[in-house]
Amino acid sequence: MEDKLLKDLFLGFIKAHILHHANKERIYGQEFSEELKRHGYHISYGTLYPIFHKLEEQGYLISETENVNGKIRRYYSITKNGKKILEKAKQQAKELVDELYEI
Repeated sequence: MEDKLLKDLFLGFIKAHILHHANKERIYGQEFSEELKRHGYHISYGTLYPIFHKLEEQGYLISETENVNGKIRRYYSITKNGKKILEKAKQQAKELVDELYEI
């Protein structure tokens, strides 16, 4: 039960983190996986790519493919709705995290 709770929490933060980075520049899966590793998190592509696809289905990301050195790479950018939900998520996350650290 405890592991499931932490996994759900982690996946929610990953979604917000994806939107955060897509708000700054186009991103792609392998690059984002490296970003997560930089923070000490290891997530399989089998978990990561469905998150990208779901965010796109929900209208928060849009993707385009590009040929990079003979390989097709899918880049993701944030949409207008993605920006709105990111701002709301940031506000709510800050409020909750601030409360968790109250003395």
